[in-house]
Amino acid sequence: MNLAGLIDHTILKPDASKSELERVCGEAVEYGFASVCVNGCNVEYACSMLKGSSVKVACVVGFPLGAMHPLAKAFEARTAMESGAGEIDMVMNVGAFKDGDYDMVLEDIKSVVEAAKDAAVKVIIETCLLSREEIAKASKLVKDSGAVFVKTSTGFSRSGANEEDIALIRSAVGPDFGIKASGGIRTYEDAMRMVEAGATRIGASLSVDIVRGGEGK
Repeated sequence: MNLAGLIDHTILKPDASKSELERVCGEAVEYGFASVCVNGCNVEYACSMLKGSSVKVACVVGFPLGAMHPLAKAFEARTAMESGAGEIDMVMNVGAFKDGDYDMVLEDIKSVVEAAKDAAVKVIIETCLLSREEIAKASKLVKDSGAVFVKTSTGFSRSGANEEDIALIRSAVGPDFGIKASGGIRTYEDAMRMVEAGATRIGASLSVDIVRGGEGK
Protein backbone atom coordinates (compact mmCIF):
# COMPACT_ATOMS: atom_id res chain seq x y z
CA MET A 1 0.00 0.00 0.00
CA ASN A 2 1.19 3.49 -0.89
CA LEU A 3 0.53 5.24 2.41
CA ALA A 4 2.05 8.52 1.20
CA GLY A 5 -0.59 8.70 -1.53
CA LEU A 6 -3.31 8.76 1.13
CA ILE A 7 -1.87 11.69 3.08
CA ASP A 8 -2.93 15.34 2.96
CA HIS A 9 0.24 17.12 4.12
CA THR A 10 -1.17 19.88 6.31
CA ILE A 11 -0.05 23.36 7.32
CA LEU A 12 -2.91 25.28 8.91
CA LYS A 13 -1.27 27.15 11.77
CA PRO A 14 -2.01 30.88 11.72
CA ASP A 15 1.65 31.93 11.58
CA ALA A 16 2.61 29.77 8.59
CA SER A 17 5.29 31.58 6.59
CA LYS A 18 6.08 31.35 2.88
CA SER A 19 9.32 29.54 3.65
CA GLU A 20 7.37 26.92 5.63
CA LEU A 21 4.88 26.58 2.79
CA GLU A 22 7.74 26.05 0.36
CA ARG A 23 9.15 23.31 2.60
CA VAL A 24 5.79 21.57 2.95
CA CYS A 25 5.13 21.71 -0.80
CA GLY A 26 8.62 20.39 -1.52
CA GLU A 27 8.06 17.50 0.88
CA ALA A 28 4.71 16.73 -0.73
CA VAL A 29 6.32 16.43 -4.15
CA GLU A 30 9.27 14.43 -2.84
CA TYR A 31 7.14 11.87 -0.99
CA GLY A 32 4.13 11.83 -3.31
CA PHE A 33 1.49 13.00 -0.86
CA ALA A 34 -2.10 13.35 -2.11
CA SER A 35 -2.33 17.06 -1.36
CA VAL A 36 -1.09 20.00 0.63
CA CYS A 37 -3.86 21.35 2.87
CA VAL A 38 -3.67 25.09 3.50
CA ASN A 39 -5.67 28.12 4.59
CA GLY A 40 -7.38 30.12 1.87
CA CYS A 41 -4.85 32.94 1.85
CA ASN A 42 -2.12 30.44 0.92
CA VAL A 43 -3.86 28.58 -1.91
CA GLU A 44 -2.44 30.60 -4.78
CA TYR A 45 1.11 30.45 -3.43
CA ALA A 46 0.89 26.71 -2.75
CA CYS A 47 -0.40 26.17 -6.30
CA SER A 48 2.59 28.03 -7.68
CA MET A 49 4.92 25.80 -5.67
CA LEU A 50 3.18 22.61 -6.85
CA LYS A 51 2.75 23.55 -10.51
CA GLY A 52 3.63 20.64 -12.76
CA SER A 53 3.31 18.05 -10.00
CA SER A 54 0.50 15.58 -9.28
CA VAL A 55 0.01 16.98 -5.74
CA LYS A 56 -3.27 18.84 -5.29
CA VAL A 57 -3.93 21.86 -3.11
CA ALA A 58 -6.72 21.39 -0.57
CA CYS A 59 -8.22 24.46 1.06
CA VAL A 60 -10.09 24.63 4.36
CA VAL A 61 -13.42 26.46 4.45
CA GLY A 62 -15.24 27.71 7.54
CA PHE A 63 -12.20 26.67 9.52
CA PRO A 64 -11.91 25.81 12.36
CA LEU A 65 -15.32 26.55 13.92
CA GLY A 66 -17.78 25.97 11.09
CA ALA A 67 -20.09 28.67 12.46
CA MET A 68 -20.06 30.97 9.43
CA HIS A 69 -23.10 31.74 7.27
CA PRO A 70 -23.56 29.28 4.38
CA LEU A 71 -23.16 32.12 1.88
CA ALA A 72 -19.81 33.04 3.44
CA LYS A 73 -18.62 29.43 3.20
CA ALA A 74 -19.76 29.24 -0.42
CA PHE A 75 -17.89 32.45 -1.23
CA GLU A 76 -14.79 31.11 0.49
CA ALA A 77 -15.00 27.87 -1.50
CA ARG A 78 -15.46 29.70 -4.81
CA THR A 79 -12.51 31.95 -4.07
CA ALA A 80 -10.36 28.93 -3.24
CA MET A 81 -11.32 27.24 -6.50
CA GLU A 82 -10.58 30.40 -8.49
CA SER A 83 -7.17 30.51 -6.80
CA GLY A 84 -6.41 26.97 -7.97
CA ALA A 85 -7.56 24.64 -5.18
CA GLY A 86 -8.38 21.08 -6.19
CA GLU A 87 -10.12 19.96 -3.00
CA ILE A 88 -12.13 21.61 -0.23
CA ASP A 89 -12.13 20.64 3.47
CA MET A 90 -15.10 22.39 5.09
CA VAL A 91 -16.30 22.41 8.69
CA MET A 92 -19.90 21.41 9.39
CA ASN A 93 -22.08 23.76 11.41
CA VAL A 94 -21.89 21.74 14.61
CA GLY A 95 -24.21 24.06 16.55
CA ALA A 96 -26.99 23.70 13.97
CA PHE A 97 -26.48 19.95 13.97
CA LYS A 98 -26.70 19.78 17.76
CA ASP A 99 -29.95 21.76 17.58
CA GLY A 100 -31.37 19.18 15.19
CA ASP A 101 -31.56 21.72 12.35
CA TYR A 102 -30.56 19.19 9.74
CA ASP A 103 -31.98 21.26 6.87
CA MET A 104 -29.56 24.04 7.82
CA VAL A 105 -26.66 21.57 7.98
CA LEU A 106 -27.48 20.20 4.54
CA GLU A 107 -27.93 23.69 3.06
CA ASP A 108 -24.55 24.65 4.50
CA ILE A 109 -22.74 21.68 2.98
CA LYS A 110 -24.57 21.80 -0.34
CA SER A 111 -23.67 25.47 -0.79
CA VAL A 112 -20.01 24.54 -0.62
CA VAL A 113 -20.41 21.45 -2.82
CA GLU A 114 -22.06 23.61 -5.48
CA ALA A 115 -19.34 26.27 -5.23
CA ALA A 116 -16.62 23.64 -5.45
CA LYS A 117 -18.05 22.28 -8.72
CA ASP A 118 -16.22 19.03 -9.53
CA ALA A 119 -13.68 19.27 -6.70
CA ALA A 120 -13.81 16.76 -3.85
CA VAL A 121 -15.45 18.20 -0.74
CA LYS A 122 -14.53 16.74 2.65
CA VAL A 123 -16.83 17.64 5.54
CA ILE A 124 -15.31 17.93 9.01
CA ILE A 125 -17.90 16.82 11.57
CA GLU A 126 -15.64 17.32 14.63
CA THR A 127 -16.22 13.91 16.17
CA CYS A 128 -14.91 14.89 19.61
CA LEU A 129 -17.97 17.15 20.05
CA LEU A 130 -20.48 14.45 19.08
CA SER A 131 -21.96 11.35 20.66
CA ARG A 132 -21.74 8.03 18.84
CA GLU A 133 -25.32 8.43 17.63
CA GLU A 134 -24.57 11.95 16.42
CA ILE A 135 -21.44 10.80 14.58
CA ALA A 136 -23.49 8.23 12.68
CA LYS A 137 -26.25 10.77 11.91
CA ALA A 138 -23.79 13.46 10.79
CA SER A 139 -21.96 10.98 8.56
CA LYS A 140 -25.19 10.02 6.82
CA LEU A 141 -26.05 13.69 6.28
CA VAL A 142 -22.66 14.26 4.69
CA LYS A 143 -23.22 11.30 2.38
CA ASP A 144 -26.61 12.73 1.36
CA SER A 145 -25.18 16.21 0.72
CA GLY A 146 -23.12 15.55 -2.39
CA ALA A 147 -19.78 15.75 -0.58
CA VAL A 148 -17.45 12.78 -1.01
CA PHE A 149 -15.63 12.51 2.33
CA VAL A 150 -16.50 12.57 6.01
CA LYS A 151 -13.55 14.03 7.89
CA THR A 152 -13.20 13.49 11.61
CA SER A 153 -11.57 16.59 13.02
CA THR A 154 -10.05 20.01 12.57
CA GLY A 155 -7.20 19.24 14.95
CA PHE A 156 -8.06 22.50 16.74
CA SER A 157 -10.72 21.16 19.13
CA ARG A 158 -10.61 18.80 22.14
CA SER A 159 -9.12 15.80 20.38
CA GLY A 160 -8.60 14.25 16.97
CA ALA A 161 -9.24 10.98 15.19
CA ASN A 162 -9.50 7.55 16.76
CA GLU A 163 -10.13 4.09 15.36
CA GLU A 164 -13.51 3.67 17.04
CA ASP A 165 -14.92 6.78 15.38
CA ILE A 166 -13.50 5.78 11.99
CA ALA A 167 -15.13 2.35 12.25
CA LEU A 168 -18.43 3.97 13.27
CA ILE A 169 -18.33 6.36 10.31
CA ARG A 170 -17.55 3.47 7.97
CA SER A 171 -20.55 1.53 9.22
CA ALA A 172 -22.74 4.62 8.66
CA VAL A 173 -21.61 5.52 5.13
CA GLY A 174 -20.95 2.08 3.69
CA PRO A 175 -17.87 0.60 2.00
CA ASP A 176 -17.26 3.05 -0.83
CA PHE A 177 -17.54 6.53 0.69
CA GLY A 178 -14.42 8.55 1.55
CA ILE A 179 -13.29 8.93 5.15
CA LYS A 180 -10.50 11.25 6.21
CA ALA A 181 -8.90 10.75 9.62
CA SER A 182 -7.23 13.87 10.95
CA GLY A 183 -6.01 15.32 14.22
CA GLY A 184 -3.39 13.73 16.44
CA ILE A 185 -1.96 11.35 13.83
CA ARG A 186 1.78 11.48 14.44
CA THR A 187 3.31 8.07 13.63
CA TYR A 188 3.20 5.35 11.01
CA GLU A 189 1.42 3.14 13.53
CA ASP A 190 -1.22 5.85 14.15
CA ALA A 191 -1.86 6.17 10.43
CA MET A 192 -2.10 2.44 9.84
CA ARG A 193 -4.61 2.03 12.66
CA MET A 194 -6.81 4.59 10.96
CA VAL A 195 -6.49 2.90 7.56
CA GLU A 196 -7.26 -0.50 9.05
CA ALA A 197 -10.36 0.98 10.71
CA GLY A 198 -11.61 2.28 7.36
CA ALA A 199 -9.95 5.63 6.59
CA THR A 200 -9.14 6.33 2.95
CA ARG A 201 -7.30 9.60 3.55
CA ILE A 202 -5.06 10.84 6.37
CA GLY A 203 -4.58 14.46 7.40
CA ALA A 204 -1.31 15.18 9.19
CA SER A 205 1.37 17.79 9.65
CA LEU A 206 4.00 15.18 10.60
CA SER A 207 3.54 13.37 7.30
CA VAL A 208 7.25 12.92 6.61
CA ASP A 209 7.81 11.32 10.02
CA ILE A 210 4.81 9.04 9.38
CA VAL A 211 6.13 7.82 6.04
CA ARG A 212 9.69 7.43 7.28
CA GLY A 213 8.40 5.46 10.23
CA GLY A 214 6.99 2.89 7.84
CA GLU A 215 10.13 2.42 5.77
CA GLY A 216 11.10 -1.22 5.65
CA LYS A 217 7.80 -2.39 7.15
